[in-house]
Amino acid sequence: MRIFVNGSFDLLHTGHLDLLFYAKGLGTHLHVAIDTDERIRSHKGSDRPVNPLHIRKAIMQSLKPVDSVSVFGSDIELINTIRAYSPDIMVKGSDWRGKTVIGEQYCGKVVFYERVNDESTTKIIEDRKSVV
Repeated sequence: MRIFVNGSFDLLHTGHLDLLFYAKGLGTHLHVAIDTDERIRSHKGSDRPVNPLHIRKAIMQSLKPVDSVSVFGSDIELINTIRAYSPDIMVKGSDWRGKTVIGEQYCGKVVFYERVNDESTTKIIEDRKSVV
């Protein structure tokens, strides 16, 4: 079964790893699509991403559960990636429950991953700013 996950994966943390290992456990091939730097800036602000695309992509490609990686810069590119990959399952974080999931009509089903902890890149950055 083909599994699909997408996101920024800016500062990799254990929440990301938990999600990726969970997703891989659902099938035989895990494809991860990563937002471009420009897309992250437009959604999360001018101080993001912390790590540029080439670093985020290299890290993602080196992770054990990940079989393939692509990059997208727009909703249309994301939809085209999902259509081409035709996943059996798309895995989204539970924070996406009740929201529009881009490209969900091109996969067999969407599965929501329940966070084990409250870790997020935004929270890590905010916590570090408050210490300084």
